[in-house]
Amino acid sequence: MGVSGCGKSTVGQGLAQRLQLRFVEGDDLHSPRNVARMAAGIALTDDDRKDWLDAIAAQLQHTPADQGVVVSCSALKRAYRDRLRSACPELQFVHLQGSRDLLDARLRQRPGHYMPATLLDSQLATLESPTPDEHALELDMALPIDELLHHIEHALTTSHD
Repeated sequence: MGVSGCGKSTVGQGLAQRLQLRFVEGDDLHSPRNVARMAAGIALTDDDRKDWLDAIAAQLQHTPADQGVVVSCSALKRAYRDRLRSACPELQFVHLQGSRDLLDARLRQRPGHYMPATLLDSQLATLESPTPDEHALELDMALPIDELLHHIEHALTTSHD
């Protein structure tokens, strides 16, 4: 989880590959209307995100517990994370965070993505960082991908002991 440009997709794909799990790209579950709004520089509202969160929740619910799945999803607000946890109580979040400057630089270097860098401040304003009771793993997005994946794998391993 995290704002656009934090590395959710890259880390999620890498983790899914390492753990031999299915990967779901949350951005692919946005409605055409939501994609068009974001591409036009219009920030999504809670109402805009409802069907998207429901689609992600459905992906979680339809994954057999013994198989697991890795999902990239901004999950910017506690209410969004709670909605996803209601579909999958054992869901674990990894919050990739970093400086606004690095986020902006990454967004400006992404060719062909519909999410413009102009929406970064809106996402940062919407972001409610996980609270301690959410037990989210918080990592610095500036770390090398292998180091991020190592931290996540270690956290997942120790959380099941």
